[in-house]
Amino acid sequence: MVIIFFIIPKPALYAQELDVPYVPTPSIVVEKMLDLAELKPGDYLIDLGSGDGRIVIAAAKRGAMAHGIDIDPQRIAEANNNAREAGVDNKVIFVESDIFSADFSRADVVTMYLLHSVNVKLRPFMLEKLRPGTRIISHDFDMDDWAYDEYLYLDESSIYKWIVPAKVKGKWSWNNGNKSFTMIINQEFQKIRIILTSDGDNLIVYSSLLSGDKITITAENPSNGEHYLFNGRVNGKEIVGTVQIRNGSSGTVENWNANYM
Repeated sequence: MVIIFFIIPKPALYAQELDVPYVPTPSIVVEKMLDLAELKPGDYLIDLGSGDGRIVIAAAKRGAMAHGIDIDPQRIAEANNNAREAGVDNKVIFVESDIFSADFSRADVVTMYLLHSVNVKLRPFMLEKLRPGTRIISHDFDMDDWAYDEYLYLDESSIYKWIVPAKVKGKWSWNNGNKSFTMIINQEFQKIRIILTSDGDNLIVYSSLLSGDKITITAENPSNGEHYLFNGRVNGKEIVGTVQIRNGSSGTVENWNANYM
């Protein structure tokens, strides 16, 4: 985990008669949010509580498709005007809506500057509806016990990043050659713990990593000295990838096709 410090001025708070006060994000924070999201041309970004549209507009300038959601019609009008002035009004759209009734499931990147309590209320929707690998970027507020994947600190501003994890909890099985494997995964957000067996042998699991739909496992069978490096992608109830098998100086690479039981 990398923590980076910057010094910038803190913006003023503009209180509104809304659930979430409007706080304009400084331009340097906007750019760092998009940097942290690794936003690239062709990505679809959705900004929750989009305010004057600055994040959506900045995303469009980077070649992304983007739209903003805000419940305040005054902010929607301001955002549309700002998009016209920036010359990207044909590339973005701003929707007047309650974020809890909006569909943001197709996003590659979700950005937000909401309250901590709102983030926590949104969390189950995000974990359920967003695709594995979707990047979530939050200015100033975290998601409680869902630990962030990356973090930046800019004077009095914080930026958090989460990558939506695939659902892998449960029992999986597969065969490699004449060997059969069974894997039990316990999962808490992106953190996983694995019990791995092969034909009755308990394997030593040295590491296990889940990032979006990507899963990587290193393990050893102490009964025969074989070392395994599994690397695959989760697609619903299937994991597809490769496994490197080493025993002494010899090694092979085989397909890895695991199925949820």
